[in-house]
Amino acid sequence: MTSLETTPRHAEQRSRYLDGIYAPTDTESIQTLTVIAGALPDDLEGVFARNGANPRFDPPGRYHWFDGDGMIHTVQFGGGEATYRNRYVQTNGFLKEADAGRALWSGIMERPDLTKYPEVFKDTANTDLVWFNGELLALWWLGGDAYRIGLPDLETRGIQDFNGTLHTKMAAHPKVDQRTGEMLYIDFDPLPPYLTYGAISAAGEVTRSESVELTGPRLQHDVAFTDDWMILFDFSFTWDTDSMVSGRSQLKFQREQPTRFGLAPRRGASTMVRWFETDPCFMYHVVNAWQEGDDLIHLVGCRSIEPLADDPDNESTYDAPTLGMLRLEPYLTQWTFNLRTGSLVHQQLVDVAAEFPRMDDRLLGQPSRYTYLQRFAPRSTLAFDAVVGHDLSTGNSTAHLWPEGWFGGETVFCPRTGATAENDGYLVTFVVEEATGATEVHVVDASRLEDETVCRLSVPVRVPAGYHAWWITAAELAGQRPA
Repeated sequence: MTSLETTPRHAEQRSRYLDGIYAPTDTESIQTLTVIAGALPDDLEGVFARNGANPRFDPPGRYHWFDGDGMIHTVQFGGGEATYRNRYVQTNGFLKEADAGRALWSGIMERPDLTKYPEVFKDTANTDLVWFNGELLALWWLGGDAYRIGLPDLETRGIQDFNGTLHTKMAAHPKVDQRTGEMLYIDFDPLPPYLTYGAISAAGEVTRSESVELTGPRLQHDVAFTDDWMILFDFSFTWDTDSMVSGRSQLKFQREQPTRFGLAPRRGASTMVRWFETDPCFMYHVVNAWQEGDDLIHLVGCRSIEPLADDPDNESTYDAPTLGMLRLEPYLTQWTFNLRTGSLVHQQLVDVAAEFPRMDDRLLGQPSRYTYLQRFAPRSTLAFDAVVGHDLSTGNSTAHLWPEGWFGGETVFCPRTGATAENDGYLVTFVVEEATGATEVHVVDASRLEDETVCRLSVPVRVPAGYHAWWITAAELAGQRPA
């Protein structure tokens, strides 16, 4: 167990996530992009948007990459052109610090200032993006407000409270069911109730909000769903309650504590949650889940069995990258729940450490075949040197490598205009050269990852490495809700 005790900040303690490909940018701009290789597809129409941490002020104390202010970077495709924009998410915390002219919050590596409750940590909305009910929402990993983002100008339009029906916060990875139009979400807290899950109707109002009984606070991050169930997680990776009492934040991997997956009925009370036990593990990100017949449910995600950095009980010989207390060695895994027998089995699908999985979001909650994972580069910090496509049907994997010395981000699946097949589209991401900071946008054929890049576009400004992204189609953009 690693301590997060407060210590003075010295030069030698400068975070690795403040330099190189992670170094923040101090400019907001609009740029027309130039094609430098290949050709811009005429059936790629919409907006690629990516979120990430970009501290405006030098953060006090030790910096964690998750601490920075949210900044959204977009590329709008259409009419034979591509336009880049970037802009801060102007959260309440961002505006308070702008008025003060300095940072007012320390980060998650420091002793929490409980006098700021309920804003102990700054909600930066820097983690995820989701398109729901005609607008883009920016979200925070620890659970915060959903900030409305206008397109294409990236104006922060305030907080979406869903007509006053949302009475909790919302964690970073809600899921939109394309069949019903609902958005399914979780909220988690270090104090009871430790986990809440809910649903927001296609009309934009919360229709259910249920708390789940857990034995203590858990590190939560994602959620999955099928036609009839939400899948909730009670991982063996927990907040250490003893340290919390003394005013510190620590994580602990409980190797003696099984991980539990809870199947919560989408149309029933939380008392009807069915729990399934499995080996101790943790998972940051889900790929998908779906039902097979009346008895089976399949869940696919990236499983970690040694998620705590510097844990003396770690047995892996893999020199995994680290991020604060987090050790990053996840592998694509499929779990199968048998509702009739109550059994749960899992199978590792690939032997390559990879994360930030994406798929064709139109099939969320339904049987899907293809997933696209970002492969970890052999280095001590989080960086991706390739995108790996995996076929769940055949078990085959292919990779598209980024150029030597360049690192890519999360690749989003963008269907071709009019496409109906699952892999008929493109993968889009920012790719950055570490030595120079040069940035490009790469467009890859999702059905032929082994081929050369379809199109490379030069970005005349540097784009720092970031987190999660979303694709907004031209039709969705045209139907955007007014400010």
